[in-house]
Amino acid sequence: MTIAITGGGTGGHLTIAKILAYELKKRGLKTIFIGSTNGQDMLWFENSVLFDEKYFLKSSGVVNKKGISRILSLFKILALSFGCRKIFAKHDVKAVISVGGYSSAPAAFWAVANKIPLFIHEQNAEIGKINALLKRFAKRFYSSYFEPKFDYPIDEIFLKTARIRREVKTVMFLGGSQGANFINELAVKLAPHLAEFGYKIIHQCGEANEAKMREIYKKESINVELIGFSKMLHKFVESADLCISRSGASTLWELAANAVPAVFIPFPYAAGDHQYYNAKFLEQFCKIVRQSDADEERIFSIIQNFDVKAASIGLKKLIKPDGAKKIVDDIIENLKNEDKK
Repeated sequence: MTIAITGGGTGGHLTIAKILAYELKKRGLKTIFIGSTNGQDMLWFENSVLFDEKYFLKSSGVVNKKGISRILSLFKILALSFGCRKIFAKHDVKAVISVGGYSSAPAAFWAVANKIPLFIHEQNAEIGKINALLKRFAKRFYSSYFEPKFDYPIDEIFLKTARIRREVKTVMFLGGSQGANFINELAVKLAPHLAEFGYKIIHQCGEANEAKMREIYKKESINVELIGFSKMLHKFVESADLCISRSGASTLWELAANAVPAVFIPFPYAAGDHQYYNAKFLEQFCKIVRQSDADEERIFSIIQNFDVKAASIGLKKLIKPDGAKKIVDDIIENLKNEDKK
């Protein structure tokens, strides 16, 4: 049986694609990936051996387009969707798992049109446009925010290396793979104060910003463990006692899985303000500060007064392992029932 995983564009979607594909592979199931030439899909999976085959279509987003551009984009998606017929026929695809994002549209639409079971995973607390459109046609809709709730699929390395934080010795700034400019600028402003009070600083700034950030810290004579981006990011997260970060879904859940308390500064222009609502889910154990209120004085005060031990214990109790296993179990059970009809 071959299952197609589709979706992506950004790391949040692609992380889930990777984790679910790994779980399917453990069961001996064949998987193919259908993504886009745009976004980060090729960067993640072009050379990956995780999938039996990968396809990257020339799909692009529709949400922010208007007028004739929007109409043309919709026609393009329909054309790409029709083009998926050859891929599905070649691999005898029996089900599609969509992780959302514009990359998911062609394959997900083709699945619906041809009554191929569609399973959707939504990462955010605000449902993405394509997932919202297709939700009614899906065999199952998986979310950690909406009923019936499923545990979030998390790379097990974050769970294995989890530890209870007892005091703040190391502060980590997470700018993401692209590097969040606001987080980077905040890190530079806070670094002298943190260094003065003896905090160790880790700053993940994005590859494109690494040279510039390194020069700034060198000029200020501040000792910072600076990384552009790393596939071994869990090792740096493991060292941190507190993180200052955006609240994209994968980042938020990975920090929680490692029991790292965080100060979340949601990206204010995220669709549907979903980063804010993501962070609200962990409000009991983390701090949420709107970007307009996130000046260095306020963030420094939070760092100094954060009860990280209580927060870390709470996070460790909250996060459950086997999120991917439970979802794949459910998918397989649904497909077995489908075969009996």
